[in-house]
Order: sequence, then structure tokens, then C-alpha cells
Amino acid sequence: MAEKVYIGDIADHAGKEVAVTGWLYNKRSSGKLWFLQVRDGTGLIQAVVFKGSVSEVLFQRCEEITQESSITVVGTVAEDKRSAGGFELQVTDLQVDQVAQDYPITPKEHGTTFLMDHRHLWLRSSRQHAILRIRHEIVGACRDFFDGRGFTLVDAPVFTPNACEGTSTLFETEYFGSKAYLTQSGQLYMEAGAMAFGKAYCFGPTFRAEKSKTRRHLTEFWMIEPEVAYMDLNGDMELAEDFISYIVKRVLDNRRPELEKLERNTEALAKVVKPFPRLSYDDAAAILKEKEVEFEYGSDFGGADETVISEAFDKPVMVHRYPAAIKAFYMKNDPDDPSKALCVDVLAPEGYGEIIGGGQREDDLSVLEAKIKEHELPAEAFEWYLDLRRYGTVPHAGFGMGIERAVSWICGLSHVRETIPFPRLMHRLTP
Repeated sequence: MAEKVYIGDIADHAGKEVAVTGWLYNKRSSGKLWFLQVRDGTGLIQAVVFKGSVSEVLFQRCEEITQESSITVVGTVAEDKRSAGGFELQVTDLQVDQVAQDYPITPKEHGTTFLMDHRHLWLRSSRQHAILRIRHEIVGACRDFFDGRGFTLVDAPVFTPNACEGTSTLFETEYFGSKAYLTQSGQLYMEAGAMAFGKAYCFGPTFRAEKSKTRRHLTEFWMIEPEVAYMDLNGDMELAEDFISYIVKRVLDNRRPELEKLERNTEALAKVVKPFPRLSYDDAAAILKEKEVEFEYGSDFGGADETVISEAFDKPVMVHRYPAAIKAFYMKNDPDDPSKALCVDVLAPEGYGEIIGGGQREDDLSVLEAKIKEHELPAEAFEWYLDLRRYGTVPHAGFGMGIERAVSWICGLSHVRETIPFPRLMHRLTP
């Protein structure tokens, strides 16, 4: 009985007879030979069936199997430098486990809507494999970065009683006779985590009911959010800078083949090393004015504005100290200029926009109470949050990075919908 192996480990079995289970990705024939492209999720291998080495029945079976049929292939692992993985399988036996009838995604071109409707099958394509393997690497890098720096993972709830990023983008639901909301961010809870553990982070799904159809927005996305006690804005920016540099290097080190599959310009990614340029909001607004971009000073930067600002740099740029009036209630005002908030947005190069938003939090109880009142937020919903200022308040800071935007930038994708297995958009809830 041949040993079952994964294609990703095939190099360890050169010269041996093995069994590979998987799916038929593609096939072609040259009369006396069948060349079967077999995938098993860990890789792709060419299985060669020679008419003179197998039974007539088995050779005919190759004619009958269709794209995405599930099969078990037995054969000898032979080195072949022309093959993608450096090896091929010289087939001695082939079993058809199930014949796939009329697989809808054929090698021809398909429209975006069709592919999104068949997203559950589209994930099998080599391009989607490359993207999701890079996403996997980024997620692992995020966890390793914070775990390696003494952070504690503190899971934030998905149901919350209050808004974090403004009430206009909340998904509301009934919660046993009262109202609850799907979380926009785990940040407020991470502030509690930082007061308990010093350094904490959460990593989970977040939701924004934004009526946006841009290439940068999803209604459900994943965010990693660190929070650190006794940290100021400068420390926060240094942490974000180290974090992004680490992630990009990790992908370059471990996922070169996937980046090549996506035709990503790795030279651009190689430039993502610290230090990153830092601009004040005023400096960034001056760039827009110099470029004759229509922009109202005091307002937030839109996607087009962020692109213009980042075009001047070949690595992420950190824009800090936005007007306090356009930032969330929990942001601390700059003591040197109270009209500004001690906040930072990290804008990715190449037009990918904001990938990190964060800053120093307001740690003064009376100031925070006044801000909650000024923003007309329900005071009772934030009583627990105010306790963090009543009992041992300290300066603290943190940020959030959306995984999908980071994946989109690092992979060089044109739309964020490709960065997550099953995207949720304004008009898409399936599959």
C-alpha cells in the first residue's frame, strides 16, 4: 500500500511510490500520454500517465475525469526541473472518487459578479490560493509580533452596548428586549486590558454599516488592536512602524512564490523599512494645497487625498495630529495645541490609503466625561469605560490595523473583496 503524502511534502519522497489525494485542476493529452494537474491544497503536481505502463481501463479513466473531480493518484515521485515544484508523479494507479459534473468556473474569463456568486468555488483557483496564503502569513506575523513583545491576547466581545467609531455606522440588533450593536472596534475593551496586563491586544471581526462602494471598504473585516499602558503618541507611532516593517519582511521572506504569482512588485515592498516619514496634519494639508487638490482645511482626508499625500513617499507615511473636532471622543487633545488630537493614521504607499489608525487616549476623567456629553453619547453605556479613569488612570495609547487593507496593499490588489474568503459588501451577503 503506497504511503499517502501531501504535494507540499513531495520532495521528501523522491524515488518512492506514494499516493496523492486531491482534485483534478487541469489536464492535457499527447496521444499516448495524459498530463494531469492535481492539486491537494498544499500544492500542485503533474501526474503523468503513460499508456504503455497502465491498463486500458485506467488510461480511459483519464479521458473521463473532469475538472475538479476528486481523485486518488498512485505513482513514483520523479525529479523534473521543468515542473513547477521540481517533481512529477509517474502514475501506476488512479482512482476516481467523484466525477464533478459541469464545474461552473472554467479556464475562460469570467466576470466579477459571476466569480463572487461562486466565491466558494473560486477559492480553489491558484490566484486566490496565493492571496489567502499571504493573508495567512500576515495573520501569523501579527500574532507573533505581539506575542513576542509580551502582549497578552484579550478577546473583545462582538455584541456591545455602545458605539466606538460613531453611531452612523452601527449594525443594530435586538438583544433580549434591549438594543445591542455589532462591534466597530475592540479598542475600548483593550484599554481595560492594558490597565490589567500593561500590554494587550485583540484580534477579531469588526463591523461597519458604511454605505460605501469603494475598493477599500467591507462591512465585515478583521482588525488587530494593541493597547499599551504608559505609552504616548510617539511610542505608539514607533510600535506601528516596527509592526508594519515586521509584517512586510515576513511576507517577503516566506511568500515570494505567492507574490510572484500575483505579479507583485517586490522591490516596492523591500523599501518598507523604518524609519517612516512623519507629517503633521498641517504638513499633509500643505501637500494637497501645493498639488492644487480641492480640500477644505479642517476636514478629514478622503481616499483620493490620501493617495496624493502618499505619492510623495515610497514607504508608509505617518500623518499625526488631526483636528480634534473630526476625531473620536476618546482621543486626547494635544496639550501644546488643544485644537489637535494626539492621533496618527498610517497611509500605505501606491495609493492604498489608511491601513492603521490610532493614537493616545484621553486619560483624564473629567475631560472624558465632558467629551461624552459633547458627542451626545449615552453616559450610562460608558460607565464601565469611565471606571478605567476612576481607578488608576494612566497615559495609554494604541492603534488598529485592518487585515484586509494590509493584505490588499501587500498583495497589490485592485479591490479589497479579494482579501477575505467570503467578503461582505453593501449589496453582498452570499455565499
